[in-house]
Amino acid sequence: MRIRRTLSPTAAPLCPADLWKGLKGFFAGERYLKKLEKEIKDHFGVRYVWFVSSGKAALYVILRALRSLKPDRTEVLIPAYTCFSVPSAIVRAGLEVALCDVDASSFDFDGALLGKSINKRTLCVVPSHLFGIPSAMEGVVDICRERAVFVLEDAAQAMGVRRGGKMLGTIGDVGFFSLGRGKPVTCGSGGIIVTNSDAIGSAVDRELSSLPLPGKARQAREYIKVVAMNLFIRPRLYSLPAALPFLHLGRTVFDTRFPVMRFSPMQAGLCTTWRRRLEAAVSVRREQAGMLWRALDSARIAGDPSSAGYLRLPFMTESRERRQRICSTAKERGLGITRMYPSPINEISQIAHRFAGMAFPSARLVADRLVTLPLHRYVRDGDRDEMARLLRPARRVGTEGRALGVDMAAPGVARRERA
Repeated sequence: MRIRRTLSPTAAPLCPADLWKGLKGFFAGERYLKKLEKEIKDHFGVRYVWFVSSGKAALYVILRALRSLKPDRTEVLIPAYTCFSVPSAIVRAGLEVALCDVDASSFDFDGALLGKSINKRTLCVVPSHLFGIPSAMEGVVDICRERAVFVLEDAAQAMGVRRGGKMLGTIGDVGFFSLGRGKPVTCGSGGIIVTNSDAIGSAVDRELSSLPLPGKARQAREYIKVVAMNLFIRPRLYSLPAALPFLHLGRTVFDTRFPVMRFSPMQAGLCTTWRRRLEAAVSVRREQAGMLWRALDSARIAGDPSSAGYLRLPFMTESRERRQRICSTAKERGLGITRMYPSPINEISQIAHRFAGMAFPSARLVADRLVTLPLHRYVRDGDRDEMARLLRPARRVGTEGRALGVDMAAPGVARRERA
């Protein structure tokens, strides 16, 4: 096996001091947890904060809590293109997945379809700030308030990003963040739940009361994984784990068998410098995104580097075939460009029967054409230049003198193209 410089799709490295604090967390008991809870409350301006074993565990706990408040409602409305962990948590919570198609220019709900997708069985709507791009929360909140439906913000990829002066994750009734591998702040795995609602707060407390705390052996295994991740995430070594198929790096699967546990003191220790790391990660990614924005066809990039806290830079290619060629070449060159979720949610085999005869054309288009570019601190000037050269389109020109493909600046064009 030849070791070569290879960029990971995402990276949020920890410094030796962070790892040392994680080790101390084994013996610090609740002290680190209480300190972290106070800091999150102050930073995000929320009254209630809880920590669990992962982002999808956080979503699962929230869904169980919301259902206890409205037991006659059983559907959870999500974008038709989003992370597979979202429907996994919904199904595990004993609820039903409902879908609304997306706007291919933003990956947000299609605003023209959202209101029509809510019914009397809808428990909550889950806007997703995918890749750190803020969802149009004002419209979602207004529609849901009229229908007495909860707004549950999926801010797993958007910790530290604001919209209209408000922190994402705190605009709806309840929200969650992920501390998983590659997120702006990571401790290997972990999830944060935030709300200002007394009713939801009491319901979440009831759900959390029965969750187990990871034992010392499990904490030790997780700590070793974090140390290994922190070592091999570096470009000089990433080609080693990336070449091992059994690690399934970057693989997205629908799986309802994930652990749901409390947050460990070790994880809290690893998060001791979370605020500094978060600010640094958002700053670096915005700077990287701005430079790529200027080098690429910006009409094919969702969001805006001045407002989005990009986790990765989403770029819509001209076709599925073009996307495949880009990903293949990028892999050979170690550029870290990858596709994201392999299909719309309605095509996940375990739940596809619920959507028989239904079409979500924009979500299908995004699944076919989207690639994401790394934006972390290990991306160099030469890497960006090579990405830009690879993503420059073949100069096929349509009758109106524009490059063929999706015009990302025109909402709804993806749907018309598929019609």
